[in-house]
Order: sequence, then C-alpha cells, then structure tokens
Amino acid sequence: MSQDSTTMERATPKRGRKKTTAPATAPRPAPQPVGTAHASHTNAELLARRSAAVARGVASAAPIFADRAENAELWDVEGRRFIDFAGGIAVLNTGHCHPRIVGAAMAQEARFTHTSFQVVPYEPYVALAEKLNALAPGDFAKKTLLVTTGAEAVENAVKIARAATGRPGVIAFNGGYHGRTLLTLGMTGKVSPYKKDVGPFPSDIFRAPLPDARAGITVEQALLALETLFLTDAQPERVAAIILEPVLGEGGYIPVPAEFWQALRAVCDRHGILLIADEIQSGFGRTGAWFAIEHSGVAPDLITVAKSLAGGYPIAGVVGRAEVMDAVIPGGLGGTYGGNPVACAAALAAIATIEDEGLLARSTALGAHLRTRFAEIGARTAPYRMWDIRGLGAMLAVEFVTDFETGAPDAALTKAICTEALARGLILLSCGMHGNAIRVMVPLTASDALIEEGLEIFEAALAAAIDTQAHGGLGV
Repeated sequence: MSQDSTTMERATPKRGRKKTTAPATAPRPAPQPVGTAHASHTNAELLARRSAAVARGVASAAPIFADRAENAELWDVEGRRFIDFAGGIAVLNTGHCHPRIVGAAMAQEARFTHTSFQVVPYEPYVALAEKLNALAPGDFAKKTLLVTTGAEAVENAVKIARAATGRPGVIAFNGGYHGRTLLTLGMTGKVSPYKKDVGPFPSDIFRAPLPDARAGITVEQALLALETLFLTDAQPERVAAIILEPVLGEGGYIPVPAEFWQALRAVCDRHGILLIADEIQSGFGRTGAWFAIEHSGVAPDLITVAKSLAGGYPIAGVVGRAEVMDAVIPGGLGGTYGGNPVACAAALAAIATIEDEGLLARSTALGAHLRTRFAEIGARTAPYRMWDIRGLGAMLAVEFVTDFETGAPDAALTKAICTEALARGLILLSCGMHGNAIRVMVPLTASDALIEEGLEIFEAALAAAIDTQAHGGLGV
C-alpha cells in the first residue's frame, strides 16, 4: 500500500506547514456578476418550491441553491461565495466548469447530441473506450462498456461476471457502497439511509467483513471470515464475482490494505471468481493514481468507473478483460443514453486535463499537505477529538469521537462542523458507518491559497462546534 495510506493516525501537534504547488491550468472564464441570474429567487423561496415538488427521499446536504461555479468556488442564488470541498461527491477532480472540458462538450454539442450508440455509433465512444482500456491496470487485452450512472455500471459488471462464469453469486463487504438500485443496494453494506424500508433485495448476494483496525479485525481474520462464508453460505463454485471499493466511500474513506487485495486476487484465481474493483469514487486521480487499486499492485478483472471521469458530465462504464467483457451476446449490453457523445467528449478532455496538468502528482502532494494541516488543527483546536486522519492521496477523511479513551463516534459534532462551515462559506460532506467522519473531495485544480482559506474556515467551524457542544448545545 502506498505510504499515503494510514489508519488510526490521530492528530498530534505539528507546527510546520508543508507547501504544495497548484498545477498550471488553462485560463478560466472571467467571473460573471453574482446573484443576477436568479435575483428574484432566494434560497428560502426555492427550498419551499423544492419541498412541494421534489420527492422527500432526494436529500440535499446544503440548504442553498447554486447559481454558478468556477474551479473550487460556488456562488448561490443570493450571491454568496462558497469554497467547495465536496466536489459534487468526488465528481469534480478537474474543478467546476474547466474550460477545456466545457469547450470539448460544446464542440460536440454543435455536431450532434445524441444518436444512441446502439443505433448509429460515433467515434468519441470508441476513442474513450480505447483510452480507458489503455489506462486500466493489467497486462492483458481489455474492452469497455459505457453507460450513464455508477449504479448502472455496477449492475452491468455483475451481469457481465455472471455471463462470463455461468454463476449467480456475488460477495460484497461490510461498509461498501455500490449504488441505490435494488441490485446495487443488495451489495451495499450500509442500511441507513440507503436500504431502509425498501427491501427485499436480490438473492445470491453475500457479505463479508473487511480488515478494520478500529474494530480490531486484521487482514488474517477477514480472510478467515471469507473462507468461513464459503463453508456456510456462499459455495465458491457458484460465486461469479467479489466486488470491493479500494477506498470505502460512504463507508468512511477507509483504504483497503494492499495485502488484502493481493489475498483476494489469489482467492479469486483459486476458485475461478472474477474480481471487481469499484472505482466510481476513487478513480481518475483522486488517490494519486488513475485508479486506487494501483496502490495495491493488483489487476482486477473488471473496474467500474464514473464520477470524475468526465468532469461533471454524466457518464460511467465498465472496463475489463476482453474475453470477460465479450461474454454477453450482442444486444445484451447498452442503454439509450449510454456513452452519450457529449459526455464522451468531456471525458476525453478531462483525462487529457489530468495528464497535462499533472493532477496525479498534485493529488499526492495535496494529500500530504492536508494530513499535516488536519493534524495541526486537531491538536490545536480539538484535542482528543479528531480520532483518525486517513485515506489515499487527496481522498482523505477525518473522524471525530467524543474522547480518545472510549473512541465513541461523535456524529452530532461532525454534523455541527458541516453546518458551521457552510455558514462561514465552506461546503463539507460527512461519511462513515456512524456519520462521524468528514471527507475531503476538493478539486485537484484548486489553488494552494484557496485550500488554505478553506482549512482556516474548517478550523473556525470546528472551534465553534466544540464550543457549542461544551456549553450543552449538541447531543453526544
């Protein structure tokens, strides 16, 4: 595992700030006057309309409405500026409205916006498939399927694995997140809010524990549990695939140890099971590599991709061994909007941007800087409350507890930090099985100065939340 990975790295006093350098970026459009496009609408008015028109199950983390955004900044309809550390849930590694990506999409829009690749194919789909095949790890021939959403990619990966193996079973892991459709919810290992009240879920899906330092589960114990699962519930000869995120997303930004991946590769090879890496949140530079699985040295059979693949345009896909990808008969894969030409053009531009602006190296440097700064902030502002600083590259999370002695998760404090930060102009998102971690998904194109401004807001929000809790304002 990369040295960027850690578990249980508690905040300790550190004074020196590690300088990082923002990559050179293409000129960005000049900022437009804020608060003009929707001057007649306030956030409160739009919230009322949202409540009346939008299904309750579609939650929003921030009670503001976006008017425009640029790189790592966003302005709401009332003209207030926010620094974006959420990045559209890890979709904006190349930032909001990167001119190269928007330009590529606009150029494609001027030619045509849709034909359906299943009716009349087009070159951008083929070019993107070629690029993904070349980027994905593994010294073997690869092919790609393009779809629209991450959950759709996961569903197709399972379908492909079942067709290739002739087996029905899928093994997933505690804390994993794979989507909100019924099949992907069956694989997702977190009940609230995703699985609550919407079962039953599909059969032949099994779950195993992951190595977890916090819970005292070693790699050896997790592997023993997997072997026990083979003996008790999941006959290995009936298992098509094992699916896992290299870094748990909704589960708390927990990196999976390299040795566990290596052991899973051996298990899959022994039993004829396909190994699927779900890279939807961790891919395209977020961890300092194109794919987080690269840190382990393991080549999976299939990789699911989405989110930062196209810099904000909706596209997803499955990349895998050519003979596995070809197991489904013609017509068995696809979708009306799958591999939309505008999104394909944006994705090719986003990949070129990551390459040309050195964003893989930027992610590694930014991750090291963020670790140092979070450790300083935790020691100075929240002694014995910031339990863990973990992740790979710039895919980082900080976890909060009531105290180091018990290590009890403090979801109330975490929620309060996010609320206080938003009031001060910083967008944050929480994650984790107990909702007590804050994840960092700031665009890799953000300048050092903007990131430092965001960190200063984070520290002020943390101090305010700690003070409120100390005076009885928060539950624990």
